[in-house]
Amino acid sequence: MYGIKKAFTRDMYLWIMLILPIIYFVIFHYVPMFGLVMAFIDFNPVQGIFGSPWVGTRFFEQFFNHPFFLRLLWNTFYLSILSLIFGFPAPIIIALLLNECDFTKYKKVVQTISYMPHFISTVIVVGILVNFFNPTTGVVNEIIRLFGGTPINFMGESAWFRPLFVGSNIWTFAGWTSIIYLSYLSGLDPQLYEAAKVDGATRLQMLFKITMPQMAPIVIIMFILRMGSLFAIGFERILLMYSPAIFDVADVIPTFVFRMGILNAQFGFGTAVGLFNSIINTVLLIGFNAISRRVSETSLW
Repeated sequence: MYGIKKAFTRDMYLWIMLILPIIYFVIFHYVPMFGLVMAFIDFNPVQGIFGSPWVGTRFFEQFFNHPFFLRLLWNTFYLSILSLIFGFPAPIIIALLLNECDFTKYKKVVQTISYMPHFISTVIVVGILVNFFNPTTGVVNEIIRLFGGTPINFMGESAWFRPLFVGSNIWTFAGWTSIIYLSYLSGLDPQLYEAAKVDGATRLQMLFKITMPQMAPIVIIMFILRMGSLFAIGFERILLMYSPAIFDVADVIPTFVFRMGILNAQFGFGTAVGLFNSIINTVLLIGFNAISRRVSETSLW
């Protein structure tokens, strides 16, 4: 008890600074968890959570037997895997390239250009996509016409939804995420590179023998975190991009939750589907963390 009191006295101002973040997380992250009980009740706004009848796992069974269940699961999984395959390495590649660049001014310009899309609203990003790929006035279709091709309705064809979604995600987040890797690279021991130069190592050899192995811990941590949100794909972007014409590839679990829970006012059913999605993410996070801890010495806990 004395040790705790001594530690609190020593770091009193740090504990005071933590008060507001703790209040924020309690109010906006932990208290709303109580709403998960709606997944097990036939929620009625008039009766409230305590007055609504208990239905147990009925909504989960209803979702598993829904005609769109397999399509939703496949679309969510496939889109998430595509985003992982193409989106996860992108910031790592950017960080490695910028780290190898010795021209400071050029490096700063590239960094600024790559960071800027992160600050653009999702609505504006989708608006840019709509304007660029418009079948009549879009720049891309104008180029296609210039070379004698036939205009393509990119936003209205299922085959183009996934490339546009993944590509716009990379453009938006890759540069910003690379900051994490760049900051890690800046902390590497320069003596390793100096010793390698003395031994006659080339830049490419130093990249593969020093830089990339040293980056392994942060890459593993970021990968585990990414797996923990694998099914939590960009709901807002999909909602703005999709239409009934491309539901076969664009309709995912988060958009289904929005459509059923908010638009159709099936609050209990929507909560159950959202909880199912969160459980999958939690299982993936715990599973990949356990695998990483067993295979390597790096893990979240």
